[in-house]
Amino acid sequence: MKRGLWLVGAVVALAACGSSSTTLSATTVASESSVVTTAAAPAFPVTIGDVTIPSKPARVISLSPTATEMLFAMGAGPQVVAVDDQSDYPAGVPRTDLSGFNPNVEAIAAKNPDLVVVSNDTNNVVAGLGALKIAVLVEPAAATIDDSYKEMNELGRVTGNAAAAATEASMMKQQFADLAAQLAPHKGLRYYHELDPTYYTATSKTFLGAVYALAGLANIGDAADSGGTGYPQLSAEFIVNANPDVVFLADTICCGQNASTVAARDGWSQIAAVRNGLVIGLDDSIASRWGPRTPQLLEAIIAAFKKAGI
Repeated sequence: MKRGLWLVGAVVALAACGSSSTTLSATTVASESSVVTTAAAPAFPVTIGDVTIPSKPARVISLSPTATEMLFAMGAGPQVVAVDDQSDYPAGVPRTDLSGFNPNVEAIAAKNPDLVVVSNDTNNVVAGLGALKIAVLVEPAAATIDDSYKEMNELGRVTGNAAAAATEASMMKQQFADLAAQLAPHKGLRYYHELDPTYYTATSKTFLGAVYALAGLANIGDAADSGGTGYPQLSAEFIVNANPDVVFLADTICCGQNASTVAARDGWSQIAAVRNGLVIGLDDSIASRWGPRTPQLLEAIIAAFKKAGI
């Protein structure tokens, strides 16, 4: 699967679970710190939910590109012995053919990990590895920006890097606060965030929606999320009829989408975003992961609006 479609595959797997969230405002970003400021790491064993890590893991496998970015950001890179085939950042990560979409218990176990991090329990990987006495930590797609901080801190605790993780989370929080201070009001503008050319999108109930909410934007996908997953698949007709003011493309790298390809779609030339030159291409990875680079998504939104003079 192409890397730009990673989140699409993940959310399809998670669709039956549903989600709930609280949208963050600029004030929230600037003031809340409870999930960022984490106390000093407790002595092992460390327990997160139902998972207990008896001692500092020396062989960590990440089957989540977001978790991979978090682990390396907090300095846990030397402990990471393998990552999945979609983990491509930072440069030089120990990328393998292991899959987070279709995890193979035998292939994972063959690398002798003492901790495996996944974003969902596909193929009952948790029970399969648990039967082999291998700890598995599930860090699902974030629903809010606070969830990103929380997951960063949890990964720090289970790898023995709690202080560094808290620092990284605090840096993310500060970046969001600094960027939020630069935001001009855009209330009333309606947007469509495209995850892939089959029109999967992310609604306000997701971490992506929380970022867009900081810019005061309204999400056209909210009305179509009857299942409450946060990641519905829209139709071309729905999008054209919704007539979004802004279109954000998170499928520029994976699928070659851009303003020209969007304008060439049947009926799309009449969409306000196309007519007004507000079809904005994003970096697929930054726009589909909830890790330490997430503030760059808000930075890209601000830059695009400034360029467009709005």
